Amino acid sequence: MWVNNKRRLRPVFKGEDKSGEVDVLPHIKGLRLVLVFPEIFSSYAMHPNGQLYPSLFHEPDCGRKQKLAEIHQALISDPVDIETLRRTAASKGGLLTDELRRKVWPKLLNVNVYDLPHKPGRDVRENHKDYNQVLLDVRRSMKRFPKCMPAAERAVLQEQLIDIILEVLKRNPQLHYYQGYHDVAVTLLLVVGERMAIAMLDTLSNYHLRDFMDPTMDSTKHILNYLMPILEQVDVELHDFMIRAEVGTIFALSWLITWYGHVLSQFKHTLRLYDFFLASHPLMPIYLSATIVLHREREVKQTECDMAMVHHLLSRIPQDLPYELLIAQSQELFSQYPPSLLAKRAALQSRKSLSISTFQVFQLSTLHQRPDSVLQRLTKAQGSTTSRHGGWLERCGTGTYGRWDQVNGRQSWGRRERTENVGACRFVARRGASGSESGSNIAF
Repeated sequence: MWVNNKRRLRPVFKGEDKSGEVDVLPHIKGLRLVLVFPEIFSSYAMHPNGQLYPSLFHEPDCGRKQKLAEIHQALISDPVDIETLRRTAASKGGLLTDELRRKVWPKLLNVNVYDLPHKPGRDVRENHKDYNQVLLDVRRSMKRFPKCMPAAERAVLQEQLIDIILEVLKRNPQLHYYQGYHDVAVTLLLVVGERMAIAMLDTLSNYHLRDFMDPTMDSTKHILNYLMPILEQVDVELHDFMIRAEVGTIFALSWLITWYGHVLSQFKHTLRLYDFFLASHPLMPIYLSATIVLHREREVKQTECDMAMVHHLLSRIPQDLPYELLIAQSQELFSQYPPSLLAKRAALQSRKSLSISTFQVFQLSTLHQRPDSVLQRLTKAQGSTTSRHGGWLERCGTGTYGRWDQVNGRQSWGRRERTENVGACRFVARRGASGSESGSNIAF
């Protein structure tokens, strides 16, 4: 028998709890279960004859259906309803699927999916001052890739990761690489692919991550300095305990500069936080840090009031945190104690944050985006004026393309084509020498 495990169907093995579940079409011999258009048909079964049967599973809750409808409507609105996309990305459950992330993340960062950077050439690595350090960090990043990924496919993605980072740094000579930057880059790569990751990382580096990319850590320390004032506003006793312990805020450094990608063991939790942070103020990661410390208040107070002991406790983030609760609490803290209020404190007046000062301009820049269907037509029309043979396809990057398939646990290689679907691209996987298409459409 099978159960609906969120986005995919899986078998129930002997000994598992089967309460509330039912057999699915057991009378049909040779039933094959597949995922087809997961945003709409979350639980369907396909027989080898090609006919689609509705499953007998519980229907997704109305809240999920409503969110999917809201996101779809926001994406096809002209201009794109960016406020709705921000709200749904930050709300419970985030963006729900990687397919939706490939559609919404670019809009949150004002990235035109029809004007993506070209894949980096070999020259991107030549004489680059950060190449050796990036190479070392990427080589040590194996735990950031799915455990089931074959070594050869991971190696391909690691090479792409190196090129993505170096390409963004080459485009922005004012930016300085920091250890942990690759944790952000690999999250983008695994979800959206190489070219989209370059475009998104470029924007993030100039806005949300900008303070971390100075030649010194002064700006990063400035952001960390927001942590203790937040704690003081909410729990004076906890704040005073940490002051007496002289623990500082360095325990939260890796949380902040990697958007928690380096410290979370489950990729689904990392993705949920990226949904939240991409839709929020650049300081939201530090508000989440404060929320995590407040959530562990009892543990902290029961620890010996010693710097080493408290640092040891806080630097090891629990893997079973109630992320949805913490996200909601972080939003509440941000509303009650905004950065402008906290910045009045003397410790936060000495330095100006580029991420904070440019955020309003960045937000305004995202408000007038056209939907992907319109961008596609405009790009095609523009291309037709320069090449009667469809130069727009060349700019769109038709060719061999690879992306790790999180659902099926394998690297997908094939030909990427433009379609009318929201999300800009369709990945058409090819089977063997016959050239027949596989049974899943993945929107980019």
